[in-house]
Amino acid sequence: MGIFMTFYFEKETECAFAFDEEKLAEEVIAFVIGHENFPYEAEVNLTLTDDAGIQKINRAYRQVDAPTDVLSFPLLSYEAAGDFTHLEETYDDNFNPDTGEIMLGDIVLSAHRVREQAASYGHSEKREYAFLIVHSMLHLFGYDHMEPEEAEVMEAKQEEILSKMHISRD
Repeated sequence: MGIFMTFYFEKETECAFAFDEEKLAEEVIAFVIGHENFPYEAEVNLTLTDDAGIQKINRAYRQVDAPTDVLSFPLLSYEAAGDFTHLEETYDDNFNPDTGEIMLGDIVLSAHRVREQAASYGHSEKREYAFLIVHSMLHLFGYDHMEPEEAEVMEAKQEEILSKMHISRD
C-alpha cells in the first residue's frame, strides 16, 4: 500500500489477547490512513491501558470520572471531516521536526473494555480491538458521531474499512 508512518505503541497492562496487539494496531492504522487517502507521512501514538488508566485520562481531559473504551486526541483541525486540502496551512504546527511526519494524534484504548465489549456484542476480541482503532482513527481525521448525519457517515466508514480488512463479526 506504500503508507509511510511512524507508529508508537505503549502497553501499560497485560491483556493476553489471541493476537499481537501492536502488529494489529499498526496494520489497522496504516489501512485507515490509506483508505482515507491521507496525503502525508503520518505519526500516530497508541497506548493500551486498563480501566483505571483510561478512567484517569478521561477524568483529566474530559471531566468524566469513569472508564471508557477508547479516547482519541486529534492534533489536526479540518474544515470538513476527511478533507486534507488545507493542512499545509497548519502543517508547521503539527509536524515532527525529527521525521517530517504530520502528528495525527493519540489513541488510548482500554484492554478491559475490548474484552468486555467483545463478549457483550458476541464477536471476537480482535474485531472489537480493530473496530475501536478504526473508530479512533476516524476521529483523528475529523469525523464525529454527535449528530445523526455524522454518525451515519462514520458508522458506514467503520464497517467499510473492517470489511475491506476482512475483520468480521465472527
